[in-house]
Formats: sequence, C-alpha cells, structure tokens
Amino acid sequence: MQNPNRLMEILKIPFPQVPQLSAKDVAYASADPALRPFYQYDVSLDAFAQVIEDKKRAATDRQTLVEVLRAQYEAFPTSELVKQNIESLLQANTFTVTTAHQPVLFTGPLFYIYKIISTINLAEQLNKHYPDYHFVPIFVNGGEDHDFEEVNSAQVFNKNIEWQSGESGPVGRMHTASLAGVLEELQQLLGNSDHAQHIYNIIKTAYTSQQYYGFATLHLVNELFKAYGLIVLGMNRVPLKHLFRPIMEEELLHQTSQQYVETARQELEAAGFSGQAHAREINLFYLQPQVRERIVREGDTFKVLNTDYVFSQEEIVQEMRVHPEHFSPNVVLRPLYQELILPNLAYIGGGGEIAYWLERKRQFEHFGINFPMLVRRNSVLWIDGGSASRMQKLELSVLDLFLDTEVLIKQYIARNAESELSLAEEKTALEALFEQVAAKAKDVDPTLEKAVLAEGARQLKSLEQMEGRIVRAEKQRHETALNQIRSLRDKFFPGNGLQERTDNFTSFYTKYGDEFLKVLKANLDPLDARFVIVLDK
Repeated sequence: MQNPNRLMEILKIPFPQVPQLSAKDVAYASADPALRPFYQYDVSLDAFAQVIEDKKRAATDRQTLVEVLRAQYEAFPTSELVKQNIESLLQANTFTVTTAHQPVLFTGPLFYIYKIISTINLAEQLNKHYPDYHFVPIFVNGGEDHDFEEVNSAQVFNKNIEWQSGESGPVGRMHTASLAGVLEELQQLLGNSDHAQHIYNIIKTAYTSQQYYGFATLHLVNELFKAYGLIVLGMNRVPLKHLFRPIMEEELLHQTSQQYVETARQELEAAGFSGQAHAREINLFYLQPQVRERIVREGDTFKVLNTDYVFSQEEIVQEMRVHPEHFSPNVVLRPLYQELILPNLAYIGGGGEIAYWLERKRQFEHFGINFPMLVRRNSVLWIDGGSASRMQKLELSVLDLFLDTEVLIKQYIARNAESELSLAEEKTALEALFEQVAAKAKDVDPTLEKAVLAEGARQLKSLEQMEGRIVRAEKQRHETALNQIRSLRDKFFPGNGLQERTDNFTSFYTKYGDEFLKVLKANLDPLDARFVIVLDK
C-alpha cells in the first residue's frame, strides 16, 4: 500500500554542478551563447508563441495522422483522454510536444520514464499558458532500429536481464514469443508484493497480448501513461511513409543531408564542441522481413549491404513509390520524418539527443520543415529512505554524492580521524632543514650540495611512506563506514555515471507503487534547467 505520510524532499541543483554531464549538455542547458547558432528557439514558455506561429504555416496532413492513430489503437485499449487527444489533432489549433526512444526492454533505464513525464508536463504547462490552443504529448516508438544490443536488456535490482530473440532486422518486428524467458526472470526478481505483482501484470499483458515487439512496447507505454493523455505512435506505417517519400527520394538520388550535417559538425567543433552523428551519403535503410540494411550507391546502381538486393535508379525509385514502407530513415533523417508528420512544437530529449539535433538546423531549412524547440528533459537522482538514513549517519550531504569516491573517503577520514593524519608540516620542515644543510655544505665544498639534497629527497620519501601507512591504518579503523560510502556511491552513480542511465523503473515501482510516478509527475519541469533530486525522508 502507498504510504500517504511519506515525506519526499525535492532538491534541485544547477547542471554545471553535476560533473557526470557532458560539456555540451551543460552548455545547452545553461544557454551557452556558443551554441546559439545551432538551434532556432530559446527555451522558455513565452517563446512558444513564435513556435506556434511558425508551425501554423506547415502543411501537416492531420487527417492521415489521425487515421493512422485510430487504426493503431485498435490493437490495445486506452483512455478517453487519449482518444480525445487523437481526435483533437484534426483541429488546426492543436499542436504536439514530442519525445521518442527505441523500444528498450521493460522501458530500459529510468530516463525513458523521465523524458515521457517531462513531455506530459510540458504539454500541461502549455495548455495553461495558451488557452486558445490545445497541446497533446506524444511518445514516438523507434521500432525500426536494428541495434538489438541497445534494446535487449534491463537492469533490475542490480541484475541484468537480457533478451535473446534469435531474430534480426528491425526490433519492432521481432516476435514477442521469445520474451517468455525474460518475463519469468523479471517476475522472480520483482517478488510477490502487491506493487510487484501489479507492475509485472502490466508488463506481461503488454508483451503477451501483442505479436510484435513494437506494438508490445506501445501497449506498455500506453498502459503506464494513458491517464495523462499521452499518445503513443509507431511511425512505420504505409500512409506516413508515403508522406515522407519525397524527402526519402531526394536523399536517395541527391544525397542531400550529408553536406548540411557535416558542415554543422565542423562548425560545432570550431565552437569548441565535439560532433555527434556521422552522416552517410545515403541515410536510408532497406526493410524486409529479418532485414534492415544500409543502402549504398555505386554509379547508377543501388545496393543493399549484406544482401543480394540490387536496384537500378529507375527500379529503386519505383520501389520507393510503390512501397515506401520498405525504406527506413536513420538517425540523420528521422527527426525530419517526425517533424513532417506531426504538428509538433518541441522535442524533449536528453543531452545526447539534443546534441544530434544541434547538427540538423540547416538540413531542416533545406527541406522547408520547421525546426522545433529543443527542450532538455529532466534528469533525476532518486534516493531511497534506507540510503538517506545511511547518508545521515555518515554525515554525507546530497551534493557530496556527486564527488569522486576517493574524494569522499578522504573527506570522511579527515573528519573522523582521532589525530592529525597529515605530515605536511613535518615535510615542509624537513625540506627546509635539508636546504639549510645543503647551503652550509656548499660553502665548505660545492660538490657536497647534490649529495645533501639527494639525502633530503630520500628522507622526504620515507616521510611520505610513513604518512601513507598512518592513513591506511586510519582507514582500517573505519572500514565499515568506508565500504558503506563506496556502496552508496556505486548505487547512485554506477560506473561513475548517472543512476538514470542504468536502473530500471520496476526496481522503484515495487517499493513505491504509483507513488513513484506521481512524485515525478508533481516535480518534473523541463523548462527548469536544474538537476532534480528526490530524497525519501
């Protein structure tokens, strides 16, 4: 049962105080002027007025979008609010805010959940701020990807669950029957509590009621967030691909995107930031059952790598016009596809995703598609009650946790040592003593100076070794506390990375139930560029 008296303390710290974030991530979140040429809109609630006016001019095919969504939702039940949001997309005053991700097993790392809630909350803010318009949150499921190793695992209670599908090609088209083993493993890890059984049943129903993994992921995300009106969308639909076909055809025949992305990469590097994506001559894959392979051009011939598919220019253009669903955009083209088919105002993503988008502005201008506002999703560190209690006993603050483990250990030893551990004063005195001796020796015989200084260096080294032995002895006295510090640090910053990039949400849901999502929903604001810490008191 949810504890209504549970006290959650919410802390927020500026991104520059989080050393685990990349320099480019912090620069964007902090509105570094060096990055300003690479995006279109400042990140603020008032700036959406201009985004709305710009997006009004886009020729979005709302009818096709709604028809695709209606057909998709026949595969699983949803809420009345979601249905209303879908139908509202037919109206010219309805716009979307969007996030997207690959269909990671059991939703993968925590940030998957954070980016969705950030998107939902941004849509709600816009509805309050601009009452003449309607804004709906959308989650795009990237089921066309074929990087199976990026989606086939989840970390639950420090245990890595890994799915082996035995298939190849787009992960969204893989069959769910092969998930039986990982579902059983998940059930064993979660246990038998009410919260555990509830979330397991949601996941199991999603994964066993759908034939294909892409639809299973849509089903799961819908079930978790349908109460908030979130629309889920899989974009590998024939009508949507027909809308995107002219851009795919230009990419195929004229290799348009590469020059714009490469130029942006060079300009970012000149501004002091590393590039993110590598644009190829043709940024399209060819899709067939169990196949998603890159298309390359050799003269007037188009080949699909690692297959026997070979097309003349006329043949591949005809194939695209008849079967656009056989063609899949890579990471360079996917943002164009998304923004073409949606009446979208903003994309909500993590630092890595924003970095990809920063290379796309000129590409968007070339194709005449409005470049959305880029909003950095919320990042969260969730500290459970047991860990908070240990931190208090160890006299560790929340900010201390962001420091390197060895720094924390040194600080703890310095605070709790019964006597002074440092021999800094003694080393300074020793150095001064030998300098005096060296000076006197030099006056007597200049050749003796080096010998005296060498002896001084040896004595100083011996003193440093003694200091090390004193520190090690003190550490042994506090071995239990130091192990607790290491354990806390590894728990919240596994591999010196962020908790949100490793742990799966089910580890938290089994403890907090729906309260986990409700606390996040109440406290995430993607327009507030600060790192969020949830401290369970």
